[in-house]
Amino acid sequence: MLIVPEREIADLMTRQAAFDAVERVFAAMASGDAYNFPVVREAIGHEDALYGFKGGFDRAGLTLGLKAGGYWPNNLEKRGLINHQSTVFLFDPDTGKPSAMVGGNLLTALRTAAASSVSIKHLARADAKVIGMIGAGHQAAFQLRAALEQRDFEKVIGWNYHPEMLPNIEKVANEAGVPFEAVELDGMTEADVIISITSAFAPSLMADHVSPGTHVACMGTDTKGKQEVEAALLAKAGVFTDEVAQSITIGEAQHAMAQGLIKEGDVAQLGAVINGTNPGRTSDDQITLFDGTGVGLQDLAVAASVVELAVQKGIAIEVDF
Repeated sequence: MLIVPEREIADLMTRQAAFDAVERVFAAMASGDAYNFPVVREAIGHEDALYGFKGGFDRAGLTLGLKAGGYWPNNLEKRGLINHQSTVFLFDPDTGKPSAMVGGNLLTALRTAAASSVSIKHLARADAKVIGMIGAGHQAAFQLRAALEQRDFEKVIGWNYHPEMLPNIEKVANEAGVPFEAVELDGMTEADVIISITSAFAPSLMADHVSPGTHVACMGTDTKGKQEVEAALLAKAGVFTDEVAQSITIGEAQHAMAQGLIKEGDVAQLGAVINGTNPGRTSDDQITLFDGTGVGLQDLAVAASVVELAVQKGIAIEVDF
């Protein structure tokens, strides 16, 4: 079995490699060549932690495995560790033997950013110039770096419930040479692309904050009850997702479904757009929305890529297991 420790990931996995892996696996999901297993996610009754498993099998890439981990909200304050902790385990699909164990913290951040970036590539208007950020936490910086590579953005605007955190994304914009401006939520009407990356249980981005032709990537809702955007926005938009079953149960679509504003058939797989079986955006005035719930296959895809790179560079640790 090969081990790739967390400390090695930053020197192995690039944003482009993460993007390519996620794009491929979305396409495989839509074509029926890859599928996710049911998600297990539980409050463990200790340290206020949420712990769970996401897994799946990619028949096209012969990638089988799971990501184990979750959210420990006291880590940063108590221990100086990031709150999200995870590890990816890969198995040989021919024998079932474990083939690799990979640090999953940075990989999770990169694959989440890659997912919204893939949605921008395939759904945002080609002439998009202003990108809006809702949220300014740890993951927001990864989201913005990846997104800025997909269009020739000329301005970044941002809002966060805690405005003192906005320098986190202003720094990324400055590094990319793109002007940054803090705005109120109604200022998001200026944006051509909006990424929402919060852990909210009540919507902040409302339907009237979004202009015609905007692409919205909702990346924070992955649990029952979470909500970042007003349900009415989904009724106005072409809605796309990574996994339809998750979108309508634990993603943004759960709320629009509950209110009868959309039905399951209104939610399409982003992979179908990648494969060309769904047209995606149909006009410059259409609002498109990507409901990024996060699927196990994303984690497996980037982990498999990092193992391959680690072997090539002689970094992977081999153990007899």
